[in-house]
Amino acid sequence: MFFQELKTYLQPIFSILRWNKPTGRLILLIPAGWSLWLTPDNSPNFYLIIKILFGGLFVSGFGCVANDIWDKDIDKKVLRTKNRPLAANKLKTKYAYLILFLFLLGSFLITLSLPENGRFLSIILSLVALPLILIYPSAKRWFKFPQAILSICWGFSVLIPWAAHEGNLNSPVLFFCWLGTVFWTFGFDTVYALADIEYDKKIGINSSAINLGSHTKTTIQICYLIASGSLAICSILSQLGIIFWPIWFITSILMQKDVRKIFKNEDLSLNKISSHFKNQVIYGTLILIGIIIG
Repeated sequence: MFFQELKTYLQPIFSILRWNKPTGRLILLIPAGWSLWLTPDNSPNFYLIIKILFGGLFVSGFGCVANDIWDKDIDKKVLRTKNRPLAANKLKTKYAYLILFLFLLGSFLITLSLPENGRFLSIILSLVALPLILIYPSAKRWFKFPQAILSICWGFSVLIPWAAHEGNLNSPVLFFCWLGTVFWTFGFDTVYALADIEYDKKIGINSSAINLGSHTKTTIQICYLIASGSLAICSILSQLGIIFWPIWFITSILMQKDVRKIFKNEDLSLNKISSHFKNQVIYGTLILIGIIIG
């Protein structure tokens, strides 16, 4: 009885944090892993990995809660989101703000605990990222390509781990890792936006999937091509071993194949889009394994 009541109480909290859907958390942490293992000064130590892991979970949770607060009324009108805790009145807004504050505090404490040589730079980057994370959920109301803002937010998952480990941002490897992450994010989030495209049009909000129109497929393919190319440059500059290249080649081909599959017969089903999103986690993880082994 106790555990059933506890589950009932915790379920809306887990849902607003998206902890019931780990794919979105992993796809944020993967570029952080790319960044950490591409740093030139040795592999990251266990404690830094754990801190980046928890930092990513805190920031991701913070962003999800902020998104649901902004979109509470919109989510009610969209099939995919109508059962989210705030939209379905399963969680009071005041508790959402409390969770938002606690996760912001947790993120800040993690940043304060980072290695001394990179702590100050990491704090500066976090302060720059914070308003972007808060603004992003509103972007669909006033900006034609809100996925671009999310992509920039995602880029900090590369910059902050590198800064924490290296204490600087002075590296072409970091630039191409960041570039690859930004374009990869724009690509997969544009695919994700396809799931709500009809609802978004009716409500009158923006997405890259709507505003790219007939160029959506080509744009996603170009984004994945730039992401793959950028990671290839990273591997060359970092002098990764040969084991990286077959992994890179296979994942690059599969990314392009998955885009074609999404648009085949113009059947933009939610299952196909969800499958594509999950596949990106697999491909990103394989790239990370290739970097670590390489």
